[in-house]
Parts: sequence; C-alpha cells; structure tokens
Amino acid sequence: MGRLCVHAQEPQGRPRRALGACAWLPALVQRGSRHGQPRDQGGLCDRRAAARGPRAARGGRPVSASQSHRLAGGGLIDRDRELGFSFNGHHYIGHPGDSLAAALLANGVHLVGRSLKYHRPRGIVAAGAEEPNAIVRLGAGGDAEPNALATMVELEDGLAARSVNAWPSVESDWMASLAPLSRLFAAGFYYKTFMAPPPAWRRLYEPLIRKAAGFGVAPDGPDPDRYGHGHAHCDVLVIGAGPAGLTAASAAADAGARVILVDEGARCGGSLLGSGEAVAGVAAPAWAERMAAAIGARDDARILLRTTAFGYYDGNFIAALERMPARAGEAPALRQRLWQIRARHVVLATGAHERPLVFADNDRPGVMLAAAAAAYVHRYAVRPGSRAVIAANNDGGYRAALALGDAGVAIAAVADARRDPEGPMAEAAAARGIDIMAGHAVIATRGRKRVAEATVAELNGDGSAGRSRRLACDLVAMSGGWSPVVHLFSQSRGRLRYDEELCAFLPDRAAQAQSCAGTLAGHFSTDGCMASGAAAGAGAARATGFEPRDPGAAPEPEPSPATAVRPLWLAPTARGRYDRGAKQFVDFQNDTTAADILLALQEGFESIEHVKRYTLAGFGTDQGKTANVNALGLVSEVTGKPVAEVGTTTFRPPYTPVTFGVLAGPHVGALLDPVRETPMHDWHVAHGALFENVGQWRRAWTYPRANESFHDAVDRECLAVRRAVGVFDASTLGKIEIWGADSAAFLDRIYTNGWSTLPLGRARYGLMCREDGMVFDDGTTTRLDTKRYFMTTTSGNAAAVLDWLEEWSQTEWPELEVYFTSVTEQWATMTIAGPGARELLAALAPDLAVDRESFPFMALRHARVAGIEARILRISFSGELSYEMYVPWWHGLHLWEAAMAAGAPLGATPYGTEAMHVLRAEKGYIVVGHETDGTVTPLDLGMGWAVSKKKDFIGRRSLSRADTARTDRKQLVGLKTHDPARVVPEGAQLVSEANLHRARKAAPGSPPVPMEGHVSSSYHSAALGRSIALALVKGGSGRRGETLHAAYDGAFVPAEIVSPVFYDPGNERRDA
Repeated sequence: MGRLCVHAQEPQGRPRRALGACAWLPALVQRGSRHGQPRDQGGLCDRRAAARGPRAARGGRPVSASQSHRLAGGGLIDRDRELGFSFNGHHYIGHPGDSLAAALLANGVHLVGRSLKYHRPRGIVAAGAEEPNAIVRLGAGGDAEPNALATMVELEDGLAARSVNAWPSVESDWMASLAPLSRLFAAGFYYKTFMAPPPAWRRLYEPLIRKAAGFGVAPDGPDPDRYGHGHAHCDVLVIGAGPAGLTAASAAADAGARVILVDEGARCGGSLLGSGEAVAGVAAPAWAERMAAAIGARDDARILLRTTAFGYYDGNFIAALERMPARAGEAPALRQRLWQIRARHVVLATGAHERPLVFADNDRPGVMLAAAAAAYVHRYAVRPGSRAVIAANNDGGYRAALALGDAGVAIAAVADARRDPEGPMAEAAAARGIDIMAGHAVIATRGRKRVAEATVAELNGDGSAGRSRRLACDLVAMSGGWSPVVHLFSQSRGRLRYDEELCAFLPDRAAQAQSCAGTLAGHFSTDGCMASGAAAGAGAARATGFEPRDPGAAPEPEPSPATAVRPLWLAPTARGRYDRGAKQFVDFQNDTTAADILLALQEGFESIEHVKRYTLAGFGTDQGKTANVNALGLVSEVTGKPVAEVGTTTFRPPYTPVTFGVLAGPHVGALLDPVRETPMHDWHVAHGALFENVGQWRRAWTYPRANESFHDAVDRECLAVRRAVGVFDASTLGKIEIWGADSAAFLDRIYTNGWSTLPLGRARYGLMCREDGMVFDDGTTTRLDTKRYFMTTTSGNAAAVLDWLEEWSQTEWPELEVYFTSVTEQWATMTIAGPGARELLAALAPDLAVDRESFPFMALRHARVAGIEARILRISFSGELSYEMYVPWWHGLHLWEAAMAAGAPLGATPYGTEAMHVLRAEKGYIVVGHETDGTVTPLDLGMGWAVSKKKDFIGRRSLSRADTARTDRKQLVGLKTHDPARVVPEGAQLVSEANLHRARKAAPGSPPVPMEGHVSSSYHSAALGRSIALALVKGGSGRRGETLHAAYDGAFVPAEIVSPVFYDPGNERRDA
C-alpha cells in the first residue's frame, strides 16, 4: 500500500555499447535498480520478467531501436546514452531526460490506455501533472506503483510499465464492446438503472460495474522501499521554478532572505523547457540553468527539485513530496521524503495549465494539448504526428503550429474560433503559408485507435455549425485557453476572481502571508512573468525584514489581442448546438461528457458542487486540472449565469496523489493506535484462537479446532457452557475504582437506579443515561466498603465513562467528595460459567464456601483462588451459574491455566466473544452498541425496573418528555424466523404484513415503504436448535405474536415477534 502514488524517480542507465545484444550475455555495467526486482541478463528487463518466468524473460520481443518519431537533433535529452524500457510487454529505447510519455511517443506508441466507463482508446494529452489519460502501473508485487502518470515518470533503464483498466490488452479491450450501451451509463446511472430484480444489484450489477471501472490495482505485497521526513524553515518559500519562480527566488536571496525554491520537475525552467524561446540572448533552458546555479550557490538558498508542494495549511505550513533520484550503480537510500516547511512568506509561481476544447470525439489518441505538442518537440525532440490540425481560441495554437512546422509536421490548418485573430504569432503562421481558418472550430474527429480525420466547421453567430470540411490528420493540437494553477492558493483559504478577458480564475484576496507571480497572477508573456516574479520576490523579502536591492513593481496583467481568449466552452456538432448523442468529453479521466452535465442541470442540480458529484467531473487522480473550468463554463452557458456566479469547486490537498508510505515515513509499525492484550493473550494464540478488535483490545473471538468451521466452533463453545463449564477471558472490561465520602450520592445521580442502599459486599447492575435520556453505558458496580465502589463498564467504552464521571464531578458537582481511578489493567478477569462452575470454583478455592446460601447471586467474596488472593463476584452474562474472578494483572495467565487444568475433568472449554454474544442474546441481555444507538431509552429496552422513581439522575427529566413516552417508540423484542435455519443479518429492516406486497413491488422513485424496525442482534442458537434475533420494533412490547418480514438482498424473511428472553425465562439455571 505504501507505493500508491503517481511519481517515479530519476532515470539512470547503462552505458552505451554494453554487452547486451544477446539476452543471455551480462551487461558490462549492471546497475541495481531502486525497485529491487531481479533483472534479466540483457539489461533491458521487464520488471515483470521474474513473475513471468525464465522463458519469458529470455525470449521476449526484440527491442525496437527505431524511435521512428524522434527528431534528429534538439531537445534536452542525452543522446549519448540509451535506456531500455518496456510497455505492455513490448521493449523500446529512450534516453535520459525523457519522460515515459515522451519515450512512448518517440517510439510511435500513441494508444496508452482505456477510459474509465466506456473503455474508449485513450492517448497522451498533456506533458505534465495535468495529464488525465496516460495512467500506468509500474513494477509488480510489493514493488508495484499503480496510477503513475506517464508524463511525470522519468525514464530509467529497466523501467516496466503497463496500461491499467484494460483486459486482456489495451489494444483489444473486451469491455469496449459495451460502447453501444453507453446511453445506459449516463450521469448518475447507478441511481437510476439496474434496479431489478433487487438481488441482482449486489450479486451481478455492482461487481460488473466495479470490474469495468476504476484505474490501477493496489500492490499485493509489502512495500520494500524506505521513506523519510524532513523539516525546514525559511524566510521566503518559492513554489515553482519557471521564469517567475526563478526571478522571485533570486530577488529574495539577493536581499539576504533565507530562500527555499521547490519545483516538481527534474530541472528548473518550468514552461521555458518546452517553449523553444530565447531569454536574455540565450536558449531558455540555458538561462534557467544559469539562474538555478546562481541561486543554489548561495549559502542561504536551497533548491528542491522533483518536489511537489501538495498541501498549503494554516500558518504558512507547506507539505511537499520529494522524489529521491538513484545514483549510478545503486538504489536510493530513500524513495521519497515528505518535507514539512514553515515559511514567513510564500511566493506562488505555480504556472497555468492549458485547457482542451470540447468537441465530438475529442478523446481519440492523437488529440493533445497544443502546448504539450510543442513541449514534446522542444524538450524531448519528439514529433507527435506527421500531419496536424490545430484547434484554438487563443494564440497558443499558433505557437504549437510553428513548433510542429519546424519539426517537419505538415500543418493542415489552424482552426481559430476568433473572427479576427491578429498579433505576431498569427502573422508568423500566415507568413509560412499555414491555412488559417478564422471563425472556425474543430467539431469532430474520426478514427479508430488514433485520430485519422478532423471535421472543421464555421461558427455561426448563434453558436451553431456552418459549412464544414474534413481534413486528414494524425494529430489534433488544441488550445482552449489557460487555467492558472490556483490550487495551493485556494487551499490556503485565498479568494478567487474570474477574469472575463482571460477566461480564467485568478487569485484575488490572500488569507496568509503570500504573493502570486507569473501566469498564476495573469502574466502570460515571459517578460511579464520574470518582472512579476522579481517584484514578488523583492516584496516577500521586504515583508520578512530584508531590504531588496531593486524592489521594482509588479506589472499589471497584460491581456491583449494576441493573448485574448474567445470563450468556446462547447463546440457544436453538425446536428445542433447541444447534441446529447455526441461524445464531447469535458473530463477525459472520468468519461464525463457535455451531455452528462446537461442532464445534471436538467435534473435540477444547480450547485456546481452537486454537478461535480453527479457527473464525476473533476474527480480522479487529476482532480479536474484540465476539466474544471470547461465544466464551469458550460454550466454558465446553459444556465445563463456568469461564470463568476457559478463559482468553483473546492480545492483540497493533495494537489497530486501522495503515497501512503511517505506519509508514514520512518514511523512504520503498530504506532497509529495502541494494541491492548490481556495477560492470557499468548495462551489464546497458542491454542488457535481467532481474534477480533474491540476498541483497542485484541479479544479471543473463538477457538476453532482442526477442520472446524467458525460457526461449528461457536456452537461447540455455547453448548459447553450450557452443558458443562466454559472459561472466558473478561480482562478487557473497563474497571474504575470510586472512593470518597460522597461516592454513593454521586452514583445515585449517575445511574438510573439507586446505590445508597446497596449493602457492603454486594453488586448491582446499573444503566447510565445521557442528558437526553438515552442509554450511554451499562455494567455492574460493587460496594467494597462504605466509601469505596468497584465499577465495571463495557470494554470499548471505559475511557468515555471515566471522562463522563470526571466531567460531572468537576464541572457540575465539585462539592461532592468523590475520586476515580482507572484500574482496568490492574485486574485480570476470568469468568467461569455453566452447570459445572460451582464445582470448578470449589476446586480452585477450597477454603471458600460456594454453596447457594453461602454465596448468593450478585455477592462479592474474597478468597485465595489457585493460591492467589482474588475478588470473586457471582454475576452472570450468560444466564448460567457464573462467577467472575479478579486477580492482579500479572497473575492472570496463572489463574487461567489453573482453571483449565482443574476443569479438564469437568469438560472445561474456553469460549470467545462470539459465543458470549450468542449466550447473552439467548437470555435477552443487551449490548451497548447493538441494542443501543444513541436513540434508545431504558424504557425502550424494557428495563423500567432499573429506573428509579424516587430519586433524580442524569436524563430523568428527558424520560418524561412526550416523545420519549410515546407507545410507538422502537422497543426491544425477540424474533423467531418461521424457517428456524434462516439467520437474518443484523441491520435488516423489518416490514409489516400490510406493507409486504408494496415492498415487493417497490420501484425506483416510488414512495418509501414504512419500516417497523430493525434487527439489532442475530445468531444461530445451538442450545435451542434454531435462529434467534433481537430487534427494535415500533411499539414492539404490545405486538407479540405478530409476523414481520426482514428485508435484505431482495428477500423478505417472515419472523414472529416474541419475548426477547429465549432461554430459561425463570432464571432457574442462573440462580441454581
């Protein structure tokens, strides 16, 4: 589980000319990979090779060395080294500096996955963390990393990746055959379809839907990697190392501030790395490297690369995830580190994500963001296609067209939704002879596993499609505008504003000591980003007490005709403005279409938060980085509300997925919650007990013998108690010593029944209520002397009861002299129950008179038991003759072993909590949490005998309210199913005979069927030879003999209302 994440590590490769041409020859240099999986002898292994076996490892497909889409020059890759990797079992070559996505594109691989619901072919859309489609699984077993983004995985030698959510393969996914049924899977389909027959939902429909949907599979083994935590403090934290972040960090550091600069990339530069432009007379990546070197050379500055700031919390506290690179020849000591950073001032320079355009079949492989297409050309020297159509509503399309043209890609046309595009980018494209189709938009694509054709149509004044043309292409580069990355700003409780000219949300009012710079602040030119970054850095330094050398002033956002965006939230189709039959994807990752959003609005979901949840737009690993604003714009367009009024959904951390392993860091093991064990725990383990968690306690559940099922073991234990003698570990009971002159008066107020009259050496059962009269806890309390009592509570409620007592003593009745001490782990407790219990006690305590008259029910005795001084109470929770023995904690195991030895001739049998529950249910005894749920009073439980009418107590006045005195309140009853072998599940709802026909015919949308109550406890009783159940039923005490029907899994099981006491109603066995 620790490896659930989306980030990989720095590539490391073998030198070229290593002896690896033959799979059985060892490489000249063999590097240990971080994942620790065995490698094949050729150095180009699949991480799954070991799992597939030697034959598969040695006889795999030959490595493809063509890199058919790699440009002959350029890029920021190391062409002197080759890295072997595999994808879906096919082997390929890449270079250091490649991302997995870039290497796949370089090798001509465009189909990388299948969609969530419809299993449509999907390709690479983006080049960074906003990628919605290229989700892959790395490695296998405990080393597996599900849901990694191929765009963020740095290529390394031996890397093995596979597509997710495709079977049997991504090329031929059988679930894609359901495409003709896609109308059944519209927004909210799971609320409206697959309703009949009722049993089919759980047994058929839900498993199929869950199998079809989803992403990767969680690792199936322990995480072999190590993780660390780091803490840092600084004056100025700069998030983002693009042009704005670099100049901000430089300005703050020049002023003398302690600076930390973090960026999720492997090198500084941000958008400059894929822009192809020059800065200060040098290539943009070289300028960024020079700036980073100057910042890193300062003693008071630090750069954290491969570090994603994923959470912004109060007090300028930033959580960041650092991915640790491996060094040549060795795995990293840590895979990841969690940085917890406190900054006096934060500069956010997080950039912006390009938005896609929404048109029919805009999800085909080969359709990608225009900036991503340019980035693959400039940064990775990859030609993403051979003939491209550019779809845009801003100048981003022209940048991509020029970059692709320089890479040898034929530009079929630029479809610009703006009527009169102007500016230097459009002029440069026109000068190259590129066909610019102003006032046009791509409205559809065609193709099977890759786009083969785009339909471009003129946009009429009413938004409909006019004349259209079909253009052959294998690449559609789209630019629908830019969405500043406001996630961290919003997490910090900052307020946003909507800019109509930029069609984007920008930071408005900050809630913490922070500044925004670059495209996040609305500056879309490199010069504007650099100037705003320098001003933000200088301002941050000044705010923390340093005087900047040249404070400067932040420029105003500069929207111009060259950067202005024409809103195009949804392209029309040839059939109309809003075509509900078209697959126009708003959210690629969740298969949310424009039709889904239109349906949500039609069904009355007006709040954008409701629309999000109903359609899944903005869910998933990318949290709507490319989808959210388009969804908001479409809602705005359809409802007529301004986008600002529609609002945004909530931005919550983490910004990108974070591994469980790094959150735990070095603090692994059973540290989250204490695990409490009784002194007899090792004995239970040695004798094959199964355990259950009760609060923090590990309690013996049952003791199955060889070849014995769970239910058979419970039946055997129950019969042993009823026929011979059972031994039970009750050490987990909460135990509280109460002492002081006013102890009795205090207990009178806490419990519903009286305690002042309790004789010395006697115990009494009591109920506690909250102020509203509802049952809070129950248990027995024993009077040890005139000022001292010994209280027991339910195992999981001991701490809450102690807090309850302390609260009332300290805040309401401080005048009472009463004190409380938790002694739960000072006393080990063993219960013996059954007809042979008296004989067993006599054997253990030969000096104690154990006859009925000498040791009556609810009496306390002190004696030596198995040679140990003990408190012995004759109390029963099973309905049998029973004794509870309390000895010092460290003597618990000795007492237990002595009891098992002395009881062997009597057939003494250890029994666990499951048998204990069956035994108490046979007697109609309640368990807090089963028969109570915070809405049940003592009177509802038929325990009016435990409620005093002579004294006051907490909750008494509430019991006289009209609501708590209603006769139709749910009351405790017993149930006997007509079929004695049918055990009704706990929680099953109960339907009356009168409503049975209506319940059977209930359909989605029909009024709810009235429920008479629910089953609170249900078991098979070996002693009675049938099923029994306790239930809370409306007016149940007056309905005995009536038949109700337990509804579950589409079945309606008839059961008769009876007394809740099924066994020994006269208590002859208990009082024997």
